[in-house]
Amino acid sequence: MVVMKKTHILFALLFAASMTQAQHKLEKIWETDSTLLVPESVLFDGDHKVLYVANIDGPPWEKDGKGSVGKVGLDGKIIQTNWVSGLHAPKGMAKVKNNLYVADVDAIAVIDIKQGKIVNRIIVDGAQGLNDVSADTKGVIWVTDSKLKKLHRIENGKPETYVEGLKGPNGILAHQNELYILDAGGMYRIEKDKTMTKIADGMEGGTDGIEHVSGMDFIVSAWAGTVWYIDGKGNKEVLLDTRDKKINSADIGYDAQKRILYVPTFFKNSVVAYKLN
Repeated sequence: MVVMKKTHILFALLFAASMTQAQHKLEKIWETDSTLLVPESVLFDGDHKVLYVANIDGPPWEKDGKGSVGKVGLDGKIIQTNWVSGLHAPKGMAKVKNNLYVADVDAIAVIDIKQGKIVNRIIVDGAQGLNDVSADTKGVIWVTDSKLKKLHRIENGKPETYVEGLKGPNGILAHQNELYILDAGGMYRIEKDKTMTKIADGMEGGTDGIEHVSGMDFIVSAWAGTVWYIDGKGNKEVLLDTRDKKINSADIGYDAQKRILYVPTFFKNSVVAYKLN
């Protein structure tokens, strides 16, 4: 009887664990035509009901002038592949009022959304691999440098190094007076004293984009082709794994109201939309 009871308890624990690991799933809604130009990042703009897509269109870090930002409708139709050209290898983006801030190798390109053109470039001295960008509620811009393993802070157009000595920083997210960063397969919260508190780790394949879902839950992408759901306790759950198909999942965008995730496929030249259930 004792053995039977232990067996029943074991099965109950295994069932509970399986249910915990399968709380969320992604349902594919649409995929754009494959005419984008190495899309690295997607940003959802609820005010204008559009997606901005950063097209590298060439080597990932070369200053070749081939990069651009495109526009995609929320129905998956490409509005303009090269909405704003004249960039090099654009990556992460953040929106503050009427301006779009785009990481572009060693500078932040500032795009006036209404005019659809670059109106300023904020040079980050010595930068070599500016990657992801986020803006906080005060309009302060945060940008990672993946090559020099730093995090920069830009206020009123003036950049300064905020944290250095990281391992492999990429995704950055300012959310509700907190700052989260992806660094070499892990998700961390950067505290006010600049120390780092680990939220979750073990996300191999080049942690890339990070978006807030609700409460203390987040979605994290890894460039190699995985997307993870991270809850407030640091538990992680695989939502998407396209590595066997050699489909990347770069810097994601997210519509929190409709729970729609936008995934740029990099070398496959498309963006895929998924409903988060």
